[in-house]
Amino acid sequence: MQNVFVYGTLRAGEINDIREAAARHDIEEPTLIGSTAVRGRLFDFGAYPGLVVDDETGIEVRGDVYEIDDALVAVLDEIEEIYPGVEGLFRAHEVTVDVDGDAVTCRFYPVGKDAVRGLPEIGGGDWVAHRRAMKRR
Repeated sequence: MQNVFVYGTLRAGEINDIREAAARHDIEEPTLIGSTAVRGRLFDFGAYPGLVVDDETGIEVRGDVYEIDDALVAVLDEIEEIYPGVEGLFRAHEVTVDVDGDAVTCRFYPVGKDAVRGLPEIGGGDWVAHRRAMKRR
């Protein structure tokens, strides 16, 4: 088992909902540990967001932490297009976050700074809230 921080389409109710991804592959359902944030800048790619980690000037980018079966990592990597030896848009990294006073080390999928040039920044740091607001327009 390991932990993952999800901030975009892998969140509950979103197009790549992590629980539904597990169910499609007959993998044990992830356990929600809690909500938290990573300091960074969130950008709108249209159908999904990209998080650039920025500890100095970033804002709190909201997300959720799940405990997942190790078998789900390959599914998440496929969704995020993480392939060995290939430099893609998303990158698999580790981050330690605070969840209700506990330090939790998580896998997560940020993007590089170069990938967001010219894209609109999501000032509120919450993809779900941003997507819902855009849908109402």
